[in-house]
Amino acid sequence: MPKPESFQIEKIFVPTKIKKALKPDTVAEIAESMLDIGQQTPISVRLDGDRLVLVEGLHRLEACKALGETTILGVLVPAELAQPKPLLAERPEVEAERIKMARLKQLRLEKEAAEASTSASKGAGATEASRTRPTKGARDNPKASPGRTAKPAPKSLSAWITQQKGSGSRY
Repeated sequence: MPKPESFQIEKIFVPTKIKKALKPDTVAEIAESMLDIGQQTPISVRLDGDRLVLVEGLHRLEACKALGETTILGVLVPAELAQPKPLLAERPEVEAERIKMARLKQLRLEKEAAEASTSASKGAGATEASRTRPTKGARDNPKASPGRTAKPAPKSLSAWITQQKGSGSRY
C-alpha cells in the first residue's frame, strides 16, 4: 500500500460522475468527526497528465473543504488500480435483481413487437373490428355497484327513449 501524503485540495479534480453521489448529510457528519479526531482514512487520487483525479473519498474531500482546509491526506494510486468502487456494493442479490429487470424489459419489448407485427398483418379490418366492438354495460359486470352505474330515472317518456338509445339498449 502506498504511503499517505498531503495533497493540495484545489489541485484535485472531481469527475462529474462522482460528484453526483455527494450527500450533504454525510459530509456534515464526516466534518464533525474530523474536528474531533482528525482525518483517519486517506482519500485515493491518481495522476492524469499534470492533474490529480479523485478516485475515492468524495465526502472526506468535501468535509475538508467545508472546514477550510487547504490540504488533505491521500494516497496516489496507479491508473491501472484506480477503478472506483461501486457505490452500491455489488451484492449477488442486487446483481440478480438487475439481470431479472433487464430480462423482463426484453420480454416486454419482444411481446410488444410481436403484437405490433400481428396487428399490422391483419390490416385495417382488425382495427375497424376493434372500434365497433360494443362496450360492456352494467348488466355485463356482476361486480358493478348499482350506485355508480345506475342512471337517474328519466322524467318523461321521450327522456327515457333518449336514454335507452344513448346506452344502446332496445326500447
